[in-house]
This record gives sequence, structure tokens and C-alpha cells, in this order.
Amino acid sequence: MAVEVRKRKSENVGSLLFRFNKRIKQSGILKEAKKRRSRSRSANRRKVKQSALYKQKRQLELAMARKYGLESQNK
Repeated sequence: MAVEVRKRKSENVGSLLFRFNKRIKQSGILKEAKKRRSRSRSANRRKVKQSALYKQKRQLELAMARKYGLESQNK
């Protein structure tokens, strides 16, 4: 996945850098590097489980409120 750009005869540094940057963008290396740089940590199992239980409980409460016509009072 290495990108290689060789300097042509009588080519200035600016155009060489332009070609290099163009090759980097086309290859997708830069996009992959940025994606890997900002990797987030995975949540621990206990936290995920508590979150799921809270969501389930909240959905049940809202369903009961809708059933008894109390949903507008909660907002």
C-alpha cells in the first residue's frame, strides 16, 4: 500500500508534492489513517446491559402512559 512518486526531469518540488498528494488521496491511505486515529473505545458489558434495561423500562412506561392517556402529562 506504499505510494511511490519519482521526480521527473526539470520538475519543481511543488508539482511533485501535488502529484504525491493526488496519489495519496486516490489510494485511500489518508482516509484509512484518519479513521484509525479516532478509534473509540468499546463500552463495557455492564454499561451496555444497564442501558438496554433502562431503554426497555422506559419504553414500557411510555406504552402504559399511552394506554391510559397520560402521555401528554409526562412531556
